[in-house]
Amino acid sequence: MSTASASEIAKFNGFARSYWDPEGPMRMLHLMNPLRIDFVEAHALLQDARVLDVGCGGGLAAEAMVRRGAQVTGLDASMQMLQAARLHAEESGLQLQYEFGTAEEFAASHSGAFDLITAFEMIEHVTDPEATVQAMSDMLAPGGVLILSTLNRSPKAYLGAIVFAEYLAQWVPKGTHDYSRFRRPSELAGYARNAGLQPAKIEGLTWHPLYRQFQRDPNDLSINYVFAARKPA
Repeated sequence: MSTASASEIAKFNGFARSYWDPEGPMRMLHLMNPLRIDFVEAHALLQDARVLDVGCGGGLAAEAMVRRGAQVTGLDASMQMLQAARLHAEESGLQLQYEFGTAEEFAASHSGAFDLITAFEMIEHVTDPEATVQAMSDMLAPGGVLILSTLNRSPKAYLGAIVFAEYLAQWVPKGTHDYSRFRRPSELAGYARNAGLQPAKIEGLTWHPLYRQFQRDPNDLSINYVFAARKPA
């Protein structure tokens, strides 16, 4: 069973051409990415780790983890995004593997295959997030780590990620986010526990308009946040 949303795939197909433009529609991901990778390294060893990046898009996080020594497979349901990822990796001289499909499909043949699985800004774009978390858990080796980042379903997230970022500042294209798909931290922790994982850490990623950058904040989960969970050894 696939939980991929056809409308979400079509949306991101349209972003593929400008994915690597740091001032383009993915600019907020470019600004967030160093903090997300630092969070990963705080909870998992990247050197020689077998990593699966689910919903890898054009490869922003996947390439960053390869540069820190990981063996990375990127997985995405958008063929256009994968084409952008493969081209950029080739131009950058980086060795990593990209596969087309969803977590549920990939899990059927990759049980326990990865030390680390990441899914950045992806879980809010699938139709059944709990099934997706279960599939990712199935692909983790014992002792493996799952790291997700997403948007909280809160009034502040609605105002910040949709009203401000999409309509007022126009930092991301209108329609990028669907508030009903945002997930509260408690919901994500519940999905993880139901999938046999132990929640380990959660931190906010807060935007500072004066400095035009994000920073990690353990006390503010109101908009963007990152979440780590571990599979028992």
